[in-house]
Amino acid sequence: MSAGSVPWTDLDSLDIASLARRDGEKWAVAPSGVLPAWVADMDFPISPTIRQAVIRRLDTDLGYPAWFDESHGGPLGEVFARRMLNRYGFVAEPTHVRLFTDINQAMQVILHLGTEPGDGVAFHTPACPPFEDTIGKLGRIPRAVPIRLRDGEWQIDTDRLEDEIRGRQGPPCRALFLVNPHNPTGRVFRRAELLEVAKLAVEYDLMVISDEVHSDLAYPGYEHIPFASLSDEIAERTITLTSGSKAFNLAGARCAIAHIGVKTVRDAVDDHRGVLFGQVSALGVDALKAAWTSSDVWLEHVMAVLSRNRTAVAEQLPPEIGYVPPEATYLAWLDCRGLGLREEEPSDFFLREAKVLLNPGPLFGTEGTGFARLNFATPPRVLDELLRRIRGSLGC
Repeated sequence: MSAGSVPWTDLDSLDIASLARRDGEKWAVAPSGVLPAWVADMDFPISPTIRQAVIRRLDTDLGYPAWFDESHGGPLGEVFARRMLNRYGFVAEPTHVRLFTDINQAMQVILHLGTEPGDGVAFHTPACPPFEDTIGKLGRIPRAVPIRLRDGEWQIDTDRLEDEIRGRQGPPCRALFLVNPHNPTGRVFRRAELLEVAKLAVEYDLMVISDEVHSDLAYPGYEHIPFASLSDEIAERTITLTSGSKAFNLAGARCAIAHIGVKTVRDAVDDHRGVLFGQVSALGVDALKAAWTSSDVWLEHVMAVLSRNRTAVAEQLPPEIGYVPPEATYLAWLDCRGLGLREEEPSDFFLREAKVLLNPGPLFGTEGTGFARLNFATPPRVLDELLRRIRGSLGC
């Protein structure tokens, strides 16, 4: 039985043998006998409504898509705006929507068109690996601002953020890259925190690029607040980035949204459309449309499993590993500094001793030294085996 043939409502029915036949990056790079829990893909069967939408597109027309006027939001402007209003109370403007292949491409284009070489770009660390590298390759100056663990919560250090924005050790910042919910810590930033960041954005005339791709994965009790929803003034300086890659497992569909509130950047994007930036696929558009219009029942089932797994990580990890349960995402940021591994990377240790593949913490910046990231978006029986292996490697 293939992984895709498992009923999506029975998310615990997949076993390791069936998952190992998947040929995506997550499982393909794992050596034989190793359980992968690294890259942010889920192991669950895709939503049936997304599958039906893709098949319908294949059966109808896979020629050049008829998206004649993307300046009015293209095929997903209204879809995005309705979802933002229904889920978050954010009144988005459909005509501000532009499509990109993924979050990283959108970020690169926005920085290329909205900033100049030598400009500082502030971002919070630990950070997803491509971000700092991308900023540097574009000739902008990365300005890392560590998120601190205080009173059991990962919190923004606004004083340090202001120092970096002002140019504490280099040119002042022209842009701020915000990831909310935050990857890898899983923090959902509160309104008061976001308002402090917004105050700095206005005071120092910053363009804010807000990556909100994990927003649909917030757990009960935590509320995602789109940064652009804070005020009209903030909306006019914010570019919101999102896609279905995390909540609906659509990374390979290659379709992402940029809601561009900054008019000069929006106009610049329109002036450069066409061959230079490429175009998204018709399959990706139909998949994302189905995700946002008819797949929330599937998402509710997935969130129930993720909630169970989030608790299981807390209950089954040995106490020597620090773990603050994420408020969103299916990613566990593990503090392994108490394991006494000396100079060895925790991810290397667990790969060798537990046959478990995790993301190395230093990939997320210097703040990740001694940490590892674990992806728990897998059937509970697989997660239980994975955690059993980790405990066994430590003699627990």
